[in-house]
Amino acid sequence: MSSADRRRGVALLSVLLAAILGACSSGSASSPAASVPVVAAPSGSDAAASPTPSPTPAFPVTVTDDEGTSVELAAEPKKIVSLTPATTEILFALGAGDRIVATDDGSDHPEQAVALPDVATFSSVDVEKVVALSPDLVVAGGLGFTPAESITKLRDLKIPVVVIYAPSVEGVLKDIELLGTATGTSADAASITSAMRADMDAVAAAVATKSPKPRVFYDVGYDDTTGAIYAPADDSFLAEMVTMAGGDAITSGDPNTYEIPLEKLIEKDPQLIVLGTNPFYSPTPDAVAKRRGWDAFSAVRSGAIKPVNDIEITRPGPRLPMGLRTLAAAIWPDVTLPSPS
Repeated sequence: MSSADRRRGVALLSVLLAAILGACSSGSASSPAASVPVVAAPSGSDAAASPTPSPTPAFPVTVTDDEGTSVELAAEPKKIVSLTPATTEILFALGAGDRIVATDDGSDHPEQAVALPDVATFSSVDVEKVVALSPDLVVAGGLGFTPAESITKLRDLKIPVVVIYAPSVEGVLKDIELLGTATGTSADAASITSAMRADMDAVAAAVATKSPKPRVFYDVGYDDTTGAIYAPADDSFLAEMVTMAGGDAITSGDPNTYEIPLEKLIEKDPQLIVLGTNPFYSPTPDAVAKRRGWDAFSAVRSGAIKPVNDIEITRPGPRLPMGLRTLAAAIWPDVTLPSPS
């Protein structure tokens, strides 16, 4: 297998995980499933911290992460390692970016994150490098994004590890608040999530009465060699985003798989194909239209194939309202969407 094929395979796997984890990135061997400008403040600004200062937090504090593990933090963390692009963005948005001492190689936003040392790639962690940094908090990705054995090793060395996994939009908001508690920035977290909820509710309300809802296929990935097609899984984070944006989401038909047979997709007959592109997956509408059997779709016959920046839609962090606005604009281009608050 060539290095290009290997990178492509890693990217495709990441795309699928992104819809589950939302740990999408534009980095090399990390999660490819997605990103765009991080709104440190969810209103759409690109600041690195909330303008509202947090009160002095009370520590020690115990938080329960998304895997149900209780993690005790004796004092406010001063040296943080972030192992997913999404958590890196969240930490910067909370105003804790200056405490991050290392990230994964997919953490590309905000710009300050790029220069930080890398101690992880997609599905691998250099535990020795992490330990050498003496962090008092490591934020990892669930569902295997951060290998379970790496998390175990770090915890065995008495390093607090909080595992983040957001299966839903509400889960993203709760994770921001969870990290706010863990870093002593709860007030900032509350401000961010409040603004995010307001922005996303406003976008959803703007398209809620539009009908009929077009059958939307969000192109998660496609294997040129095998013809395998990947769609949002049932009840997935990505399917929820499409629904909130005013579309009738076409899903794989199974909450446990992202692959959808061509025959089933023909039966569903998408009226709009939303092409989620990122540095690892960037087919053109013309290339999509030429895929074998795809001329059967109404969307292909009418030319309704719209590329979008996948990362802002599928990376679960403060920029999610921006992603929802982008997705809604692709589905309903004639609707005037509310400006970010």
